[in-house]
Amino acid sequence: MRFSWRGALGVLLSVALLWYAFHDIEWATVGVAIRHANVGLLVLAAILATGIFPLRARRWRTILDPVEPNLSFGPLWRATAIGMMVSNIVPARAGELARAYALSREVKRVPFSTAFASLAVDRVFDALIVLMLMFGAMLIPSFPTGAAASIVRLAVGGVVFVALVIVALYLIVFFPTQIISLFELFARRVAPAFESRGRAILVSFANGLSVLRSPRRFLAVFWWALLHWLLNAFAFWVAFVAVGIHAPFGMALFTQGIIAIGVAIPSSPGFFGTFEAFGRLALGVYGLSQTVAVTWAVGFHLLSFIPITLIGGYYFARAGLTFAELGKGGAKPGTISKVEGAELRPSAKPPAV
Repeated sequence: MRFSWRGALGVLLSVALLWYAFHDIEWATVGVAIRHANVGLLVLAAILATGIFPLRARRWRTILDPVEPNLSFGPLWRATAIGMMVSNIVPARAGELARAYALSREVKRVPFSTAFASLAVDRVFDALIVLMLMFGAMLIPSFPTGAAASIVRLAVGGVVFVALVIVALYLIVFFPTQIISLFELFARRVAPAFESRGRAILVSFANGLSVLRSPRRFLAVFWWALLHWLLNAFAFWVAFVAVGIHAPFGMALFTQGIIAIGVAIPSSPGFFGTFEAFGRLALGVYGLSQTVAVTWAVGFHLLSFIPITLIGGYYFARAGLTFAELGKGGAKPGTISKVEGAELRPSAKPPAV
């Protein structure tokens, strides 16, 4: 996998955010706090944080069900772990491509483009739930009055962005023929050689979004996503207690939301820098000192980083994958040839592949 300009930008931003997070921290105090932390609770927090990934894999099965019903949990779990491992050690969000490719490689009947499109749905539900929980935390009495206006603007900006993405996805789902026609008209004028292949990719992409057509499946995905992010927030809260922060659960929901918005920007592998900086920003709203906030952020981040990285690395090696293969996996002819000639129909049923 090549190191792109986006990867370089992410690393630079992470370095800047690390400086912001750490530049005035009393490290002697951090060391004392970590030594006095409850190790058992920190380990429990790491276990809980790792538990979100099986829930993500289970949610992915529901998202893909309209395209490939009753997928086995095993391939979905292994692909999810591999994707997170790659995100933790490679910049520029390469883990999303790796996750889709690992699934399409193990389950041949799921094209890469369909698997990748399904991850767009996955991430939209992530954003929807995280922001919903964050706003819920801002409405309960434990939320500090007079919170910084910049924090409120950040949250509102996140909601607007998610709303625009949802609108775009539903346009593809319910008006596929029109979207394809607009693409063909554009491609015919700008890049005629790409017209046929691009159409096939859009067909497969629309298939990956098919879960949005069914209210029942929508609610099922919503449920799994809600469990995922409640468990993640609980892991945050357990880690708060472990380092001596006595806080309401709403603080964990709010902190989770701010960090989720922060890690959406380009960053280094594993989100180092962004996690700590936005964690410090969120906990500062509740009046916690910078040193205490960074103590929690560093301890929790490192402990939650290790297990899924090791698990994903194990599956990566067992599958015989290489980073060179991942780098060109999405462009393999086989991932597109399966959907050549597919037709889109603006009906209640998902487009056939």
